Amino acid sequence: MSPTEKPATPSAAKPSPVEVFKVESQYLKGDIPAELLDENDFFGKGSVQLLKHHGTYQQDDRDARAAAKASGKGKAFMFMVRSKIPGGKLTSDQLLAQLDLCDELGNNTLRITTRQALQLHGIRKNKLKETIARINEVQVSTLGACGDVNRNVMCCPAPYANNIHTTMQKLADDLAELLAPRTTAYHEIWLREEGSEEKQLVGGGVDGHEIEPIYGTAYLPRKFKIGVALPEDNCIDLYTHDLGFLAITEGDDVKGYNILVGGGFGNTPSAKKTFPAVAKRMCFVTPEQALDVAVAVVKVQRDFGNRTDRKVARLKYLIADWGIEKFKAKVEEYYGQSLPEPNPADVTKQEDHMGWEEQGDGKWFYGLNIENGRLRDGDDLQLKAALRDICKTIKPGIRLTAHQSLIFTDVEEKDKTAIEETLQKYHVPLSHEISNTRRWSMACVAWPTCGLSITEAERALPGMVDQLEVEIEKLGLSTEQFNLRMTGCPNGCARPYNPDIGLVGKAKGKYTVLLGGTQLGNRLNFIYKDLVPEEEVVSELTQVFRYFKESRTADESFGDFCHRKGKEDLLAWSEAENS
Repeated sequence: MSPTEKPATPSAAKPSPVEVFKVESQYLKGDIPAELLDENDFFGKGSVQLLKHHGTYQQDDRDARAAAKASGKGKAFMFMVRSKIPGGKLTSDQLLAQLDLCDELGNNTLRITTRQALQLHGIRKNKLKETIARINEVQVSTLGACGDVNRNVMCCPAPYANNIHTTMQKLADDLAELLAPRTTAYHEIWLREEGSEEKQLVGGGVDGHEIEPIYGTAYLPRKFKIGVALPEDNCIDLYTHDLGFLAITEGDDVKGYNILVGGGFGNTPSAKKTFPAVAKRMCFVTPEQALDVAVAVVKVQRDFGNRTDRKVARLKYLIADWGIEKFKAKVEEYYGQSLPEPNPADVTKQEDHMGWEEQGDGKWFYGLNIENGRLRDGDDLQLKAALRDICKTIKPGIRLTAHQSLIFTDVEEKDKTAIEETLQKYHVPLSHEISNTRRWSMACVAWPTCGLSITEAERALPGMVDQLEVEIEKLGLSTEQFNLRMTGCPNGCARPYNPDIGLVGKAKGKYTVLLGGTQLGNRLNFIYKDLVPEEEVVSELTQVFRYFKESRTADESFGDFCHRKGKEDLLAWSEAENS
């Protein structure tokens, strides 16, 4: 296939309803403009799917469902608005603008996501246009933050002043720009002043080639995620992405990237055809080849990904069907030349970049651990107030991490004490005051905003960590480092299928407990016990930690111990302990 060939149209097989909505939408416009002005507090089915590509999900407050139904209103509709922030890189003014929005138009909280983005929750339909417009006013966009396109490009957020990290961030920026939707519908709907006579530009083109040269009329079969990482610092969990770039360095230069493809965690336990997967190593590319190879991978997924069944539409299923060799051959066909095997280098460590560290240019950065990414003010702490104070007085750069935390960058030596004192003033724990158990834990939003959640996650995990901290301390394991991730459903937004411990909502108040992953992120864990009641999760984990203390080998991590012992051995030991 020639690199200039026009994008293929969707398969002749009967497409899913979402595919029909996209093709008939005039490049993601559809009925959104008309429905935005009607008297309803919600959108229709087609618009709900299209809106995701604009960076917003229609949701309802599940805590308020009963009251809304009793009053005859049906559901308490609201919207989540997500900003797309490559590498999680922001200015203080951009963060302040989002904090203003969460207070003025949202639910008074702002959330850092597991993909280095920001989410506003509780936005009402009649405030949706104002919200998106104001985000754009500070040079941040929501376009492509959700939907069947490339989403936020992740990158190591550590602001080291060296050529390697600068090169990686530039690649993340370039990928985000290259793979952003080209439709003008976003501008027309959200950024044009009402009553403007400006010419409408949406529509036209041949098979999408003129409007969307990469995506075409139907965009991708499903969401697509990209990340950029280092072997010695896999802080963005590279093996969980559809497309990963592992930087191979020599001195202070990036000499190329190992390309990984096919990671993804969403699955439906009742549908055996679905499964979580870590990415496979495909090839090595030079920096000059990186963007074109990325486009080739995206186009192969565009043209051959499943458009009839969204449950198996991610890139991982195409690779599972074809095998990595056939997939690589097709990418080479689209790219126009063969690609060498990957460099032997692979991930060796994961950092979270918390606490103080020198950048290498005479300045410092400070990683602030934020539990489950929620920026809020309450009786126990005033995190938003602290951030406002620091961003207004010191004006550091801001980076968001893949662990839902935040980094203050470009801090002068003289301002280090001021930052710590400001955090303490607002009762915000400093990163060194937080236990390893809490520091390396994270949860998805789940209730009350996510319509897919079966159980609690963000609101349940802190209490579990409180209990687990006590047990870990009793066992003398407080210095141990292990990842603990919790989701309210099997879709895996907090990446629960590759850490040391994963907790996944399975039924009301019950979780699947997964063990045996690794902080390197390149191995799936396994189901240890299913349907464990919430109140029993900590005791189940404590038993395994007790076994770990007794039988681990020197320097063996908790995840490696569980992987070595395996499910049957762990269960047998647990049963013996309880007999």
